[in-house]
Amino acid sequence: MGPHPAVAAIRLAVRRVLHDILDEHTRNPGEHGRPSGGPGRIPDAPREREPSPLVLVACSGGADSMALASALAFEAPRLGVRAGGVTIDHGLQAGSDLRAAEVTLRLRGLGLDPVESVAVTVGREGGPEAAARDARYAALDAAAERHGAAAVLLGHTRDDQAETVLLGLARGSGIRSLSGMAAVSGADGRYRRPFLRLDRQTARKACMAQSLPVWDDPHNTDPAYTRSRLRHEGLPALEKALGKGVVEALARTARLSRDDADALDAWAGRAEAGVRDADGRLECAGLHALPPAVRRRVLRRAAIDAGAPAGSLFARHIEEVDRLITGWRGQGAINLPGRVVARRQGGRLVIRQG
Repeated sequence: MGPHPAVAAIRLAVRRVLHDILDEHTRNPGEHGRPSGGPGRIPDAPREREPSPLVLVACSGGADSMALASALAFEAPRLGVRAGGVTIDHGLQAGSDLRAAEVTLRLRGLGLDPVESVAVTVGREGGPEAAARDARYAALDAAAERHGAAAVLLGHTRDDQAETVLLGLARGSGIRSLSGMAAVSGADGRYRRPFLRLDRQTARKACMAQSLPVWDDPHNTDPAYTRSRLRHEGLPALEKALGKGVVEALARTARLSRDDADALDAWAGRAEAGVRDADGRLECAGLHALPPAVRRRVLRRAAIDAGAPAGSLFARHIEEVDRLITGWRGQGAINLPGRVVARRQGGRLVIRQG
């Protein structure tokens, strides 16, 4: 008799991602690779075997990440992949250090190695949820570098994706925001999300079927947090009004939006070279001739290159800069986040700090 259907589903999702990582590792062995020949090579010298890639799982102890950790622990040795785990102690709740210690014990109990707990200090910029996320990813980046990991697996589910799309809609964001979370993201594709096509209940059922203890973060039910209100009030209200299938439809919207956003970003990347003069300045006439969706992407990229923080640069900022191109009436400079200033000078758009 095979595993429980939920367990089979999570293992299959992880297996597919591990195959992708192994394929990439074979094509790009990285710093552990050895040259196959060339000047100075000693004939018939034994070559050091290429180490198998290390994959880490980011685990909070919740159902999603525990299900992910269990699937990684099961699949990795069968594919010759090393598997470890990291848990982040945000220090936002009493006893969080003890909770993190419990999670490390559970991960080691699954057979993962290396396993570590990392304590972070959460700032205030962008609100509590954004600040915690920034601190978490910074710690995961550092852990991946420290251990030489090829990838870090994250337990985001289809439900998380639907919530992300709705949050983007509420902000009035563009198509990139509506594309939600990518299955592969981060520097060199570091972050992988195997569960984006699986719902939250599948992960929880997999934990129950394997008798895995899970921790339900009280922040996930705290109405003080926007995502919590959306999860427990907003989405149920939408399903009541529109019927079942809202979560799946929103996740599908994210996938389709991502394809469109990627295509427009590529178009903007090619177009940017054509609207810069010999000194690298943006020509207003060339910008004006571009389709609005492409032009605004060029402007956003230029602002970020000048030092504007991407997370603080909103659609309204880009719209104001865009008016320097499409609605020029002699208006003054536009102040952007990061002390970046955009102004029109002699038919050129100048975006720089100061």
